[in-house]
Amino acid sequence: MNAFLDDSLVGLLLLCSAVYALTTLGPRNLRRRLLGALAALLARAPAALRPAAEQLSKAAEAKAQGACGGCDNCGSETRTFAAGDEIKVPIANIKRHWRS
Repeated sequence: MNAFLDDSLVGLLLLCSAVYALTTLGPRNLRRRLLGALAALLARAPAALRPAAEQLSKAAEAKAQGACGGCDNCGSETRTFAAGDEIKVPIANIKRHWRS
C-alpha cells in the first residue's frame, strides 16, 4: 500500500510540474485555454476550492490582455537604428551598484 501511495504522489507531483511548465512556457493561446479549463474544473469542485477557481480565471483574463498581463502593446514602440546612430543615455540615469 505504501508503494502505491508513493507512486501516486510522485505521479501527481509530475503532473503538477508539467501543468506548471505548460502554463508558464507554453504558447499564449494554450496557456489561456489551459487556465480557463482549470478554472472551470475547480468551479465545479467543492466550495473550499472556489477561491482558487476565481484566481485562475483572473489569471486567464490577465494572460488574454497581453504578454505581461498589462497594456497589450509590449514591444510595439521599437525604434530601428541605422549603422551610424548612437544611443545616448544621460549619466544621471546610469545607476551603479557597489558591492563591498
